Amino acid sequence: MKNIFAVAGVVIRELYRRKDFYVLFIVTILICLVMASVNIFNDDKIVRYLKEICLLLIWISSLVIAITTTARQIPAERENRTLLPLLAKPLTRNQLIFGKFLGCWLACGLVLICFYTFFGALAASREHQWPLPDYFQAATLHWFMLGIIVAMALLGSLVFAAPSSNSTICFVVVGGILLVGRHLDQVALTLSEPSRGIALAIYYAIPHLEFFDTRDLVIHNWPLIHWEYFGLAILYALVYTAVFLAGACLVFRRKAVN
Repeated sequence: MKNIFAVAGVVIRELYRRKDFYVLFIVTILICLVMASVNIFNDDKIVRYLKEICLLLIWISSLVIAITTTARQIPAERENRTLLPLLAKPLTRNQLIFGKFLGCWLACGLVLICFYTFFGALAASREHQWPLPDYFQAATLHWFMLGIIVAMALLGSLVFAAPSSNSTICFVVVGGILLVGRHLDQVALTLSEPSRGIALAIYYAIPHLEFFDTRDLVIHNWPLIHWEYFGLAILYALVYTAVFLAGACLVFRRKAVN
């Protein structure tokens, strides 16, 4: 575990040195502050639109940080010729994979803390309340969803040649799951065999990231998710994360590092 945490610490420090997070965070703040300064027809309910825009920017920014940060981990080590020295130390390939994953996932957690703290302060300035349990559930489910994406991007970094191609494919896959995946079972009903069977197989095989999208609950101040369903969603995320990490370990074990 000591080796895994050491690798994770290097990944987190790398995020601090890069400008990706700072640029996205500042852009999100500026856009949200401009929207918050607008008062349309003195309508107090306009805060819902402000919250929707802010949460959308948080989701986009977190996806960009999670995918781009993870996609360059292994290729950067290979390009800088530091992969062989790392593995020459008492560090196994599996420990390197788990360390990279843990570092990227914890970095995403720190990013979400910054984003949701700003979001809560901005919403409280209009609504004069802090529904902390709602924010806790939203941020936690968001973080575990990013765990699936980080593991997926880490596996992609071992399969695809360049970080750019890996990032592009991950963005397409994640966007397709969020926008189309939830409707794939309904689309399958309109198809004939064997297309219907293939569509249903894809529907049940893909990780349904929309399960973790609780933006509407926060925007409209709806009641909390029942904690048993909250726990099941986390378990669902852990299962898919473990599947992608196991795939990454198997691919990396058979992959030449020179």
